[in-house]
Amino acid sequence: MSAPLLTVENLRVDFVTRRGIVPAVRGISFGVGREKVGIVGESGSGKAVTGRAVLRLVPHPGRVSAKRIDFDGVDLMGLSERELRQIRGERISMVMQDPKFSLNPVMRVGSQIAEAYRIHTGASASECRRRALAMLEAVRIRDVERVYRLFPHEVSGGMGQRIMIAMMLIPDPDLLIADEPTSALDVTVQMQVLAIVDDLVSQRGMGLMFISHDLNLVASFCDRVLIMYAGQIVENCLAAELHQARHPYTRGLLDSLPRVDDTRAELPTLARDPAWLEPLAADRTAGS
Repeated sequence: MSAPLLTVENLRVDFVTRRGIVPAVRGISFGVGREKVGIVGESGSGKAVTGRAVLRLVPHPGRVSAKRIDFDGVDLMGLSERELRQIRGERISMVMQDPKFSLNPVMRVGSQIAEAYRIHTGASASECRRRALAMLEAVRIRDVERVYRLFPHEVSGGMGQRIMIAMMLIPDPDLLIADEPTSALDVTVQMQVLAIVDDLVSQRGMGLMFISHDLNLVASFCDRVLIMYAGQIVENCLAAELHQARHPYTRGLLDSLPRVDDTRAELPTLARDPAWLEPLAADRTAGS
């Protein structure tokens, strides 16, 4: 692993409800260098909450605590909200799952990309427009002048996701958190978007946290994989070795995947062991 760009120690996220406290993330620790790190697990495993917690974007009634969330020598837990706004977007960006809920429906997409650059750099309107058009070209959108003038409802899902990636990368961040950025796309468009992200991350020397349900996708796309279960990291392995994973939860996820050459009459279901909920020593040292 490369030198850690992000180091998280003992991260907890709890939601306070009328029935008591619900732990969503249970004291996990990990590091992310200038590499592609996949975070996988079932719905409710805590992977998306982990991504939001890094930027302290967990809404009320969620409570985020950590011994340390260190980003490039800065402890994010010790920053004020105003100081955090200088980090969000400019140095750490986050691509959400569905552009329909992330793009402003009453602003032209080009203006939204240009605004993201203006807020973080204070550049002139003409420079912001020039950089926005260049960023649209970087995410392989054709006829960028026409697309610049479109509203979000006038673009397809794949193009909308490319626009979101352009908006998040235009400030040239050091770390990109991608929360299932391709789950709503068909397979062909999905691979195109991933190729764009891969090229941009590699060219810019960024770190990437790639949150996904798709184990095969993460195994082929990422450098390392963190497997989460019930708010804990149960395994941390190289992506190339994911299919040799040893933890029974990871094995259960892999065994439940259909294969072209599968001769099983039925796919097995995952049998959960209560012992998996016990804090693991590996959780406290994963990625260190």
